Amino acid sequence: MVPFRCVPMGSAAARRFRETGIDDGGNHLHRQVADHPSPCRHCLAEAVRGEAVLLGSYHFGRPNGIYWTPSPIWVHAEGCGRFEHLDRVPEIVRNRLVSVRAYDARDFCLYDLGDVSDGRDVDALIQRCLGDSRTDFVNIHTARPGCFLCRVERA
Repeated sequence: MVPFRCVPMGSAAARRFRETGIDDGGNHLHRQVADHPSPCRHCLAEAVRGEAVLLGSYHFGRPNGIYWTPSPIWVHAEGCGRFEHLDRVPEIVRNRLVSVRAYDARDFCLYDLGDVSDGRDVDALIQRCLGDSRTDFVNIHTARPGCFLCRVERA
């Protein structure tokens, strides 16, 4: 097994969202009360029904260049602990159909490795991607709307 870690939104970015109310695109964040699954990109857990969440555009970093794109994300309106676990797939990935996208060190997509998976079964796909020497990192998105969930790196 290739040791891995799922990398969430950075704490500084989550704090900036909460303190300024402005997202990475310069838009005002939308504050809402969770009434449906709202996956926080900082703690990588689902917001509880009735919990305040912020919706905004997030520049999640890599890939840079041709494949770069921001993503709409949810983050808890109140502080939450950052996901920091080794070899553990977070619940926001497990709870949905996901698109797994592998990239090389030049930030080019490795099309032959990417696939769609039920989040409950994503471990084998993560291992296949990270087990390939061409892979530098993996991004996991929701399969239907395409929103960024987290990055996966070798530990």
